[in-house]
Amino acid sequence: MGQRTAIVIGGGIGGLTAAVALDRRGWSVTVLERAAALEPVGAGIGLAPNAQRALDAIDAGDAVRAMAAWQAAGEIRLPGGRRLARTDNGAAVRRFGGPVVIAHRAALIGLLAARLPEGAIRTRAATELVDAGDPVQGGRPARVRIKGAEGGEPDEELTADLVVAADGIHSAVRRALFPGHPEPRYAGFTTWRFVAPAPAHPYTAHETWGPGSLWGTVPLHDGRVYAYAAAAVPPRGRAADGERAELLRRFGDWHHPVPSLLAAVDPAAILRNDVRSAAAPPPAFHRGRVALLGDAVHPMAPNLGQGGCQAIEDAVVLAHEAAPDADLGAALAAYTRQRMPRTMDVVRRSERIGRLTTWRSRPACALRAALMAASARLAPDLALRSLDGIADWRPPAATYASGARGTRTVELPEESE
Repeated sequence: MGQRTAIVIGGGIGGLTAAVALDRRGWSVTVLERAAALEPVGAGIGLAPNAQRALDAIDAGDAVRAMAAWQAAGEIRLPGGRRLARTDNGAAVRRFGGPVVIAHRAALIGLLAARLPEGAIRTRAATELVDAGDPVQGGRPARVRIKGAEGGEPDEELTADLVVAADGIHSAVRRALFPGHPEPRYAGFTTWRFVAPAPAHPYTAHETWGPGSLWGTVPLHDGRVYAYAAAAVPPRGRAADGERAELLRRFGDWHHPVPSLLAAVDPAAILRNDVRSAAAPPPAFHRGRVALLGDAVHPMAPNLGQGGCQAIEDAVVLAHEAAPDADLGAALAAYTRQRMPRTMDVVRRSERIGRLTTWRSRPACALRAALMAASARLAPDLALRSLDGIADWRPPAATYASGARGTRTVELPEESE
């Protein structure tokens, strides 16, 4: 038998982690990314200890920990600046074995891409699934089609022993595998995210809760700031005068450093996304020779900071089960068996926290603030308990990073501030 081949559809964090993990397990891997390049996305990502331990399996955990900037306390506030509670990253270390690392997504993408062999990533590769294949020994391979460019290039078909679909929340592969499965549903709120220069005056990392809205400010290791906001608004909205103007209307009179960050950000750098969550678990996380991963199979609200973390876990578990000599059908069934209950539990728990951000009435918001303040006094680690059974997860095997091919330097396109 020759070396087994895998195609990963999607060059995001989950897809690249899967590609690196499979490469380290001895697979020949090709990543197909529809964009023209692995673009730097102007937003941050929280990597909890569970994701860091998963990345240890591919020798990337320490590089991620080196990105940590915020190691001290943060605050939970009201829009006028009143502090409700203090948060302590040290408490997360004591409870879960490590802090939450806030990394720039572009830095993480570059770190993962550098761990793949030269030529493993193909961009401008809009891909569709043609045949999921048959995973039995000697069964037909999976087939994908790379659509020809508008200039008239012909379509190209590729076959593989395994296809990993990491093609995001609107996954075309998921729809092809399970055409009757309900699409992800709107979670009731929309988010905005951006990275901006640090404000001139000192500030404390914080998350601030207002009526039907939320704002967070966290430093990045390169000196810039990652800011995120959420508001309970109808889906599919866009501001006619731009998203910075929309944020100024909603958050411009909130406490420092919110106005300073909005003044400093490049309007083109603001990302707006409706939050969608899995409406129901699919029949399985695989079919034929195809495995679904990350947002393609279990999109979730961001309120536990676990969307990317769970995708990273998926990737490492899949590679662990899919050893080069493993029965692929059994490996994929084991992947579904391990990942479906865990990820759908995280989906439900994230949804419950997310609903709190949609409270708008004055009595409800006053009750929420009182509960936050009381819990900070009586049970300082109460907020961390929402991550019990999540952030303390460990990968199913010791590291297999010893087969590493080394790393390369991957330069991403420049992004504006």
